[in-house]
Amino acid sequence: MELREIPFTTINGEPASLADYEGRAVLVVNVASKCGLTPQYSKLEALQQRYEDRGLTVLGFPCNQFMNQEPGDAETIATFCSATYGVTFPLMEKIKVNGRNKHPLYEQLREVPDADGKAGRIKWNFEKFLVAPDGSVSRFRPTTEPDDPAVIAAIEAALPR
Repeated sequence: MELREIPFTTINGEPASLADYEGRAVLVVNVASKCGLTPQYSKLEALQQRYEDRGLTVLGFPCNQFMNQEPGDAETIATFCSATYGVTFPLMEKIKVNGRNKHPLYEQLREVPDADGKAGRIKWNFEKFLVAPDGSVSRFRPTTEPDDPAVIAAIEAALPR
């Protein structure tokens, strides 16, 4: 199945896919609320605010696979993100990104190599995948901050013209 056609569910229980963001650059991030990297939410929201009108959407996919750092239910996650970090970008339902029951979206995203040419397992929370409107994908590891120059350059290059 093509990456854009893979179905997933919003945090509010609505069906969605990357096709809903046709013509936009989409930054897909597996997120967690009790992680040392959780403050990246602020920078992800800053990207959403800075580039939304130019064609970027950040999508957060909560995941509890890394030391149970996203234990909450949908309402708890949504409230935490909004109240703590002012998140306005779309959040999806909690998923698995590794293992036997990983979400089909991440089954494909895991095959994308990072800047060092390494593909495979998601290493931790806040791994980032930039899906350009043409379908090309760039991968950034968890410790790469959302405002890192490499991420910004990739976003700028992927924005619709």
